[in-house]
Amino acid sequence: MGTSAERKWVFVFFFLLCSVSSSLPSFCKLRRQFHLNSMHKAGDVILGGLFEVHYTAIFPEWTFTTDFDTLGFRHAMTMAFTIEEINRNVHLLPNVTLGYSLYDNCGALVIGFSSALSLASGREEQFLLQENCTGTPPVLGIVGDSYSTFSIATSNVLGLYKMPIVSYFATCSCLSDRHRFPSFFRTIPSDTFQVRAMIQILKHFGWTWVGLLVSDDDYGLHVAQSFQSDLAQSGAGCLAYLEVLPWDSDSSELRRIVHLIKTSTARVVMVFAHEFHMIHLMEEVVKQNVTGLQWMASEAWTAAAVLQTPRLMPYLGGTLGIAIRRGELGLKEFLLQVRPGLHNSDDGNNMVRVHQFWEHIFQCKFRPPLDDSGGTLCTGQEDLEKVETEFLDVSNLRPEYNIYKAVYALAYALDDMLRCEPGRGPFRGNSCANLQRTELWQLVYYLQNVNFTTSLGDRVSFDENGDALPIYDVMNWLWLPNGRTKVQNVGEVKKSSVKGEELTLDENKIFWNFESKKVPRSVCSESCPPGTRLARRKGQPVCCFDCIPCSEGKMSNETDSMECTSCPEDFWSSPQRDLCVPKKTEFLSYHEPLGICLTTASLLGTFVSAVVFGIFIHHRKTPIVRANNSELSFHLLVSLKLCFLCSLLFIGRPRLWTCQLRHAAFGISFVLCVSCILVKTVVVLAVFKASKPGGGASLKWFGPLQQRGTVLALTSVQAAICTAWLVSASPAPHKNTEYHNDKIVYECVVGSTVGFAVLLGYIGFLAILSFLLAFMARNLPDNFNEAKLITFSMLIFCAVWVAFVPAYINSPGKYADAVEVFAILASSFGLLVALFGPKCYIILLKPERNTKKAIMGPAPASAPLNRHSNLLNAWVKSMTRRRVMWDFVNINFMFLLLSSYFSPSMVSTVSSSCHLQGQFHLNGMHKTGDVILGGLFGVHFFSVS
Repeated sequence: MGTSAERKWVFVFFFLLCSVSSSLPSFCKLRRQFHLNSMHKAGDVILGGLFEVHYTAIFPEWTFTTDFDTLGFRHAMTMAFTIEEINRNVHLLPNVTLGYSLYDNCGALVIGFSSALSLASGREEQFLLQENCTGTPPVLGIVGDSYSTFSIATSNVLGLYKMPIVSYFATCSCLSDRHRFPSFFRTIPSDTFQVRAMIQILKHFGWTWVGLLVSDDDYGLHVAQSFQSDLAQSGAGCLAYLEVLPWDSDSSELRRIVHLIKTSTARVVMVFAHEFHMIHLMEEVVKQNVTGLQWMASEAWTAAAVLQTPRLMPYLGGTLGIAIRRGELGLKEFLLQVRPGLHNSDDGNNMVRVHQFWEHIFQCKFRPPLDDSGGTLCTGQEDLEKVETEFLDVSNLRPEYNIYKAVYALAYALDDMLRCEPGRGPFRGNSCANLQRTELWQLVYYLQNVNFTTSLGDRVSFDENGDALPIYDVMNWLWLPNGRTKVQNVGEVKKSSVKGEELTLDENKIFWNFESKKVPRSVCSESCPPGTRLARRKGQPVCCFDCIPCSEGKMSNETDSMECTSCPEDFWSSPQRDLCVPKKTEFLSYHEPLGICLTTASLLGTFVSAVVFGIFIHHRKTPIVRANNSELSFHLLVSLKLCFLCSLLFIGRPRLWTCQLRHAAFGISFVLCVSCILVKTVVVLAVFKASKPGGGASLKWFGPLQQRGTVLALTSVQAAICTAWLVSASPAPHKNTEYHNDKIVYECVVGSTVGFAVLLGYIGFLAILSFLLAFMARNLPDNFNEAKLITFSMLIFCAVWVAFVPAYINSPGKYADAVEVFAILASSFGLLVALFGPKCYIILLKPERNTKKAIMGPAPASAPLNRHSNLLNAWVKSMTRRRVMWDFVNINFMFLLLSSYFSPSMVSTVSSSCHLQGQFHLNGMHKTGDVILGGLFGVHFFSVS
């Protein structure tokens, strides 16, 4: 974990070392004495180890240090324990005794590098080299180093000679490069998996906005690069900031970093650094009182007891981190045997290291005698069990378990190599390796293929990059009510060949250091709910965005949707824009108020027409009914009922048959109605014209048969128009979405505008013609002149349909149908009331006026009779021969002629079924007979005066 300057110094040092050694043609010798801290034990095969037993060297180039690392010493003792356990195993490396050479790197790169070279070269001993400085080395493999930077420096050099190096704590992903580090292995997962494991935790809790702090070394810088790449690739979140923690305690830089953490909106802070980085960082965090953060720890400090203090737990409580697997090794009994008197026989260095350990634990001193400052003298008989020290806390052996597996990996590789049968070996000529002349690359081959299971049931093997099978425990820092702390296991992350990284968590066990005791939120922008889409904020990370509601007709049914999807044609977005719902349908319905009102009016009109029809049937023999061309009146009432009923075809959901039938029924019904009115008007004019000299011949064209034929012919024209329209371009139902985006308006398209226009035009032509003829006949002399009523009714009819056209064109959807229905009902009611209202009034309320006298009214004093009397007799005679229920002649105008030309003193018998009212004292002559013929002659004359 040295700085870049320190690393440069090491390589300069190594270059000088190689320069000096190259001047010796056959020997490779260390340039100087290093005075390295070390421990040794003899054996047939020696394994090397690099551990941090001391730290804080006074001079980087020397090895004297001031602080003793208890855990580092325990790491070294773990290797010694493992080798003794292997030596006791009769099934592993039988007849071979392992020894060890353990060196202290003092937490300094230059010392660790020097220690590695000492292990590879045999320290200061000269040994014969071949041409490329090769030969049987003093050690066959090295366990260590713990730091990635140290391992990179060591492996760069020793890898040239294929020296097997098995690290227990170096995690830099760069060490997976087999071209640079062909003989490097490790029993701890690389940062690549560590980063992915942390990303899995972020994804699990939905933390998409996090800060990242890394150490200023290969470990931290490679993590930063890998983390940014994997985070972007997985889409799990964004970095709010990325800061590099200084190697030393640079207070100004730490103050700036902590202020950035404090002001950032990210509530989750991930730290890939080492214990001493965290110690300096937390000092500044406490100063600035930065609380409310969720810390995430890398494996380098997840289990750091030095940070689990009452002073720091208000800030670090609830920390989540990943840790390498722990193991129950039975190490405590071995550690209790470590005392000064038990290691004197092995090596002098061993005694020195044990003495240093003893002095550190019991705060005493061995000889030379103490100075005047006073102090306690160490006796070597102190009891370790009575001292509270982390050295004996074997409840959380994680790095130790990796050391244990690393030593066993070398032992199993060596055992496989020694069990090789000659002639069946893996090397050239099926040869096997020889222990006395073992070449390191041969042991690398067996180490690459090692595969065994520890006594705890964990399988150990290496992939093609020398990395161990990745698996981590997820740890949580629990702050107990009594003020003590506990690091508890709450899950695990392991790599699966099928699903990739698999995270398993027991969330009920996790302690959250917040008032809510719930999972914190750490997002730049809250997730966009369904019904919205993401809109990136310009110039900011992808996790910072705004939520834009989907526009009408579009929806999103997923959280954080990038796009809003358009709804299908017959669907529309819901008010929340989170799903598509069927569009509302709109048509003139029987169930809505407008439809109910129009339906009621239609049925009312039909009922009134039926009542009037019944009244006329019942009073068919009365003068007022007979005087108004009763047959055409009955036809007119039937057509009015059809007009009222055809309006119902415009109400309800349009179907093909209703669309085709509605306009045809409407057109034919109204033409039938107007045709009856037109014929009645023409008959009135014809009769009046026939009453004039020379006009009698016109009546033969307006007899009952001609009237029926005229009505039928006029109606047939409309039927032909409708047939041609339906055949050429039939009206059809149509789903209109132009009026409303969220509604489907069901309507009937006319198909052919020309056909619809011709239909209306034909009705209009007949109506205008009827109006003009009735207008011409409005002043004919009659007490009950129907032409006035026809004029008024046709005026209403024309006014309604003239107003209908612009209203229909400008009315959307169902309102167009409503306008047409209203026009039908208004014009029908106008005709019904105007034509039949006065008659019903007289029939029902004024029966005294329903007489011939009342209908004829008062006549002028005198008038000539001759021609008009003959005309009247002939007309009446022709009409009275037909004894049918309905009369086909309007006798109103006949009574008009009588009232004009007869004086009150005259009387004449017209027919057995028609009598003049009143006594008229006329001069006459009679003779009985089967058939009576009448005559009018001028026997007397008198003056009007």
